[in-house]
Order: sequence, then structure tokens, then C-alpha cells
Amino acid sequence: MLLLLLLAGCATARAELPGVLRWDVTQDLEITYKNVYKQLENSRFFVVFEPDIGANLKGFAERWGDDYNRNKLSGIRAMVFCNAWYANAISNVEPGMLSLCPLHVTLFQKGSTTSVVFARPTHIGKDSKATVLLKELEADVSKAIEVGIRESERVSGD
Repeated sequence: MLLLLLLAGCATARAELPGVLRWDVTQDLEITYKNVYKQLENSRFFVVFEPDIGANLKGFAERWGDDYNRNKLSGIRAMVFCNAWYANAISNVEPGMLSLCPLHVTLFQKGSTTSVVFARPTHIGKDSKATVLLKELEADVSKAIEVGIRESERVSGD
């Protein structure tokens, strides 16, 4: 019985976070990043800023000591992006949802696994008048991410 309780606790701890979509791929962060970037741009989500969060945090390693990078992530990168059509359409329905403009996706690597995380617009705007547009936006961004990940896996299989 104790073992079942412990296993149930582990399953809960590993569950997806509410409001966050996550994809895991056995692939290098840079390869995955390049392919997700390409697919976002091909889907008219234009990347306007590319913070290298891992490199920025590394500058604090000495200052933070044992508190630095306790999860042993080997890289953290992000893409800030926007689609003008969605920005206009959402602003026409619910200007407050412009808090989603620009959007961002973050990639991080631990071991041989790269994770891609995206805050769900439908979760953030669940009671918004723009719900229908947010569902479409989320689906379009998710599709671009998934195509980029598949391309990363295909490239690594060559």
C-alpha cells in the first residue's frame, strides 16, 4: 500500500502543469531551437527577440553558489514572437488580451532531453471574449512547435 502511495505521488509530481504545454524530445537544444524557430516563422509567428537565459544565469553562478542551476540544466533559450493578424484580431475583440502579445516559448535541456514549454493562451484568457481566437492561436503555435520537433527528430535520424 505504501508503495502505491509513493508511486501515485511520483505520477502527480510529473504531471503537466496547468496552463503550460510541454513537449520533450531526445535531441540537442540547439537543433530543436533552430527547427522550432524555423517553423514558427514559416507559420507567420515572427521571432522578434531571442534571449539566451542559460547564458544570462551563468553570470550569477558564483554569486548564487549552491543555489545556481540545481536542476543541472545544460541550456535555457527562449523565443519571443508575434503574429500581426492575431494581435489585431484579438485587440478588436478584447484589448486586455494584448498581454499575450508578444508570445514566447522556452526550451531547456537536461541530459539528452530538450523540453519545449509554452504558456497556454486559452488558460490565461479562459474567461475572455477572445476565447475562440485564443483557441485558434494556441492550436497554430502548438502545430508549429510540433512540426519543428518532428523536423528535429527527422534530422537526428538521418
